[in-house]
Amino acid sequence: MAHTAFPSDLVEAQRAWDRTYAELAAREVPYTALRRRLLRLSCRLAAHPFWGTDRGRSPAARVELRELVRSQEEGETHGRRSPH
Repeated sequence: MAHTAFPSDLVEAQRAWDRTYAELAAREVPYTALRRRLLRLSCRLAAHPFWGTDRGRSPAARVELRELVRSQEEGETHGRRSPH
């Protein structure tokens, strides 16, 4: 997959969406505030102007954004762990 340079606000919105989803999924009971935040972030992601550009038109760009954010999150998680 080609590497796309995503706008930083789009990457941050995706990161916030992933974190909110994980937080909501970890709960045993649904929380209205988390669901509302997830909906707002979903709207922000879907309506971002990047998707109207040549680089953003491909469905693969959306997949690439999610993969980029996941790899960043994994890198940060592994970076925080210190060997004994």
